[in-house]
Amino acid sequence: MDTAPAAPALSLSHQDFVTAFHDGAITVTFDPKGTARFISARLLLPLFMMPVLGIGVALALTGWIWTGFAVMALGIIVPRLIKRGAPRFLMQQMMEDEGLYREVLHAGIMQVVRRESA
Repeated sequence: MDTAPAAPALSLSHQDFVTAFHDGAITVTFDPKGTARFISARLLLPLFMMPVLGIGVALALTGWIWTGFAVMALGIIVPRLIKRGAPRFLMQQMMEDEGLYREVLHAGIMQVVRRESA
């Protein structure tokens, strides 16, 4: 994956992007780490994770040990699963939201390349 793309990156308007993607004329790649950071910041995942972990600790300390551990596990696992699925989530949302498309382009976490015809 360290090889350079065969064609230069494209800069398309939202409507052109959606049309080209549905026609199969472009290939879209995401930076996995950058996408995870973008989604984490956009969805405020750390603000979700901290209270859930706190509730899990409180449950464990008040005698609900296994329930507390389960809640803590959810507080750790759910944000990681969200970050793992970030590229698919962003792609789906960008098809409908021009503002999100612009934000992703501005963040530099997506590369659009014209597909070579065989």
